[in-house]
Amino acid sequence: MHQSSMDKMRAFRDQYLSKKSGQPLKIIDLGSQDVNGSYRSLFADTNWHYVGVDMEAGQNVDVVLSMPYAWKEVGSNSADVVISGQAFEHIQFIWITMLEIARVLKPEGICCILAPSSGPEHRFPRDCWRFYPDGMYALAQFAQLDVISASTQWENKDYQDGSDDWHDSMLVCRKPDLGPWRNAKSSLKRLLQHQSNILGLRS
Repeated sequence: MHQSSMDKMRAFRDQYLSKKSGQPLKIIDLGSQDVNGSYRSLFADTNWHYVGVDMEAGQNVDVVLSMPYAWKEVGSNSADVVISGQAFEHIQFIWITMLEIARVLKPEGICCILAPSSGPEHRFPRDCWRFYPDGMYALAQFAQLDVISASTQWENKDYQDGSDDWHDSMLVCRKPDLGPWRNAKSSLKRLLQHQSNILGLRS
């Protein structure tokens, strides 16, 4: 986990979650395996429940997903916060992942995604994408999530660990609470989108 990624996730925590310190929060970290660091220490509040989720067992993984695009191990409307850093560039069908993030978030739940806008190929096991703010907006819009901010670190900041190679983009978005009827309607729309995409993968 390069230092600029840790700094950006810390900034997300400080800006959006600091007022919730001491309140019970379930925080899901998608792509949590500790390859060269993790975000767990950033969310070590006594009343916060951090859950590391990944496709493979390993250090900092609490839940291993059996399928990448249908998270049977994670309940709908169960998470207050979903975070993901330096994982989205490795996910082939990121739009389906966004639908699952929207499914597991509670209404008014918040999401933070960090992913590179540049940098060399680093396959783990594949390297599919780079992200700009418009791409982040598109992903959130597809999943019916409200964008709070979408930005890219365009300038170098003289990180000594090579962080500036990646010029990470950052998306912060929220699942709107539209009331019981419209929430159910949005969930049904996501479900139909999800099923259509999954069928497309199998065809």
